[in-house]
Amino acid sequence: MKLFFVLAAAVVIVLAQEDTYTSKYDNIDIDEILKTPRLFSGYFKCLMDMGPCTPEGNELKKHLPDALTTACAKCTEKQRELAVKVLNYLIENKPEEWASLRAKFDPENKLIDKFREQAQSAGIKL
Repeated sequence: MKLFFVLAAAVVIVLAQEDTYTSKYDNIDIDEILKTPRLFSGYFKCLMDMGPCTPEGNELKKHLPDALTTACAKCTEKQRELAVKVLNYLIENKPEEWASLRAKFDPENKLIDKFREQAQSAGIKL
């Protein structure tokens, strides 16, 4: 009987962990990436399949389509904040790169608008 409870607890823990993306990269210095042309270019090329990816870039690329489809439902609070910061930066400062990323990851212009609506309804300035 004890074994059953231990296994059940393990299953619950695993399922709970799948409710959010890994927080392993939540403390990444996004400001440094955005303000450093070499770093920004590397991540952009990774996402656009034009260059190699760092482990962080691979993680982002792996989860970005799902995050957009679900309006970041599996994102941690920190990931939502970073996503909003990056979106605002791209829209305001990198319109060509923004257009390319949007064309690749949201060609019908539905997913990012949904994310933005949910962010705004949650009181996040976007």
